[in-house]
Amino acid sequence: MGMRRVTVGLVQMRCTDDAAQNFEKAVAMAREAAAQGAQIVCLPELFRTRYFCKSEDHAHFKLAESVPGPSTEILAELAAELDITLIASLFEKRAEGLYHNTVAVLDGPRGYVGKYRKMHIPDDPLYYEKFYFTPGDLGFKSFETPHANVGTLICWDQWYPEAARLAALRGAEILFYPTAIGWLPEEKAQHGASQHSAWEITQRAHAVANGCYIVAVNRTGFEPEPEGAGGIEFWGQSFIVAPDGQLVAKAPADAEAVLVETLDLDRLDAFRTEWPFFRDRRIDAYADLTRRFIDD
Repeated sequence: MGMRRVTVGLVQMRCTDDAAQNFEKAVAMAREAAAQGAQIVCLPELFRTRYFCKSEDHAHFKLAESVPGPSTEILAELAAELDITLIASLFEKRAEGLYHNTVAVLDGPRGYVGKYRKMHIPDDPLYYEKFYFTPGDLGFKSFETPHANVGTLICWDQWYPEAARLAALRGAEILFYPTAIGWLPEEKAQHGASQHSAWEITQRAHAVANGCYIVAVNRTGFEPEPEGAGGIEFWGQSFIVAPDGQLVAKAPADAEAVLVETLDLDRLDAFRTEWPFFRDRRIDAYADLTRRFIDD
């Protein structure tokens, strides 16, 4: 048995209000990752536009498209040309009045291989996603690629151990989380450090509990509110975690970056054998996880 390795590329970018410019930048940065040897490249959440969920505005529905559709067509050509797997986050229009926050997987010569629809939809100040997105109905997924089995989850999904677990149980060796998360400037001084730390710790724990690699891909830069009062300072710091929970790579908070790292997939088997969480799971005792709260 030869060593199983895969080189992954993360694109951390700033987004402007010019969708064409954002798309061109994402393509250029994906090319840069591939030139550095990346075989699987992940773009940040909803990279085509500024993060539009900061307000509830019906005009933003015009930004959506079908998946597969115009963007996946261009990105599939790019993936084929570069012979990479590309994970791309898009605003999906499924039908009139029905929209999802969706990831498409484009795989080299195979083209479009499928999609995952974000399952956990937040509703918080400046993250009004429930206005736009219907919760996903495709379940938790793992996609086979020539290089690794990849689970695709999206942003708010990254806080849920159930999501990571179910993707790993489907065979995912690397969990990719396209993300748009940041600080509200008025909270940053008091809560900023603990908010960021919680985000990172949670995902490092998913890597350990599931014996897999975690790849979180965030945007960076400040995006103002439509009315100009406040906004979100996206905190970048995209990162890769190994199965033992250690950080393999981390991007800066306030700059664009292309991170490329080679991951040793043989470590998964070694780690899971020495820390046999899958062996010792009590699947006979977990039925109550499907209850909202155990209050009887």
